[in-house]
Amino acid sequence: MPLVTPIPGTPLPHGILNACTTVEDVEDTHELLGVEWRALGCCPVQEWKDPCLTDDSPGEESPGEPVAKEFCRPEFEHAHPITLYAGAECSTFGWTYEEAVTHARATMELGEQHGLEAAFWSGKLTADAVDLTPGEGPVSVAQGVAALEGCLAESYGGVGVLHVPAGVAALLGCCNVLTKDPATGSLETLAGNCAVIGAGYSAENTGPGGIPAEPGTAWLYITGPVHIRRGPLDVIPDRSASVNIRTNDRRILVERTMIVATTCTVCAIQVVTC
Repeated sequence: MPLVTPIPGTPLPHGILNACTTVEDVEDTHELLGVEWRALGCCPVQEWKDPCLTDDSPGEESPGEPVAKEFCRPEFEHAHPITLYAGAECSTFGWTYEEAVTHARATMELGEQHGLEAAFWSGKLTADAVDLTPGEGPVSVAQGVAALEGCLAESYGGVGVLHVPAGVAALLGCCNVLTKDPATGSLETLAGNCAVIGAGYSAENTGPGGIPAEPGTAWLYITGPVHIRRGPLDVIPDRSASVNIRTNDRRILVERTMIVATTCTVCAIQVVTC
């Protein structure tokens, strides 16, 4: 048979490396070893009620204890590196080093979003989430999104990110839970939170603690904003070391390290999908 060019692919347009997240390309390897920061926006902004201007004022005869304002000590948060790789192997006959590198790069380009979503889901979302699923069991998709947005709003005043397995996306559309922003192309809820629709999330579909979803159900998560630090794509090894002289097979590996960071609350809920 004649050899033709491969069928190209396109990563899903609403995955974790798209409009809902900020992606920063970094060259400093120290930033790819793991980072920490003081959480911003997790402390409440409260109303000050001056006792001298309210009916609760004790008056001059009994001043009582002065009313104290509350101070919040920001917590340190951290994120660990995620290293993804794609490998290509073939006989050296009819397959050059450059062709092998091109193939491995194309594999990474198509699949790294999927791999990053799966790693973030299992390493962060399932590890830190508060489970909102009621004792009666899973809820509808719309009810689930409502509960998640309420959970985030109680602890964070900014725009967050809804994390949705790709297999649930159609159910979000039937109830108009999500709309597409014509300016950015992102999917947003009525409350203004952005939605990541992840193929890697569908591959995992586990709840807090890594427990698999029951048949006919799925897990949804919500977080604060998501920031991704992305390192360069490394090709390993060089031309001379890529060939196994005993088998005449060539192996090429491409790797990239990224850090996916989010802040404040992570909430989860199990929803019915059928």
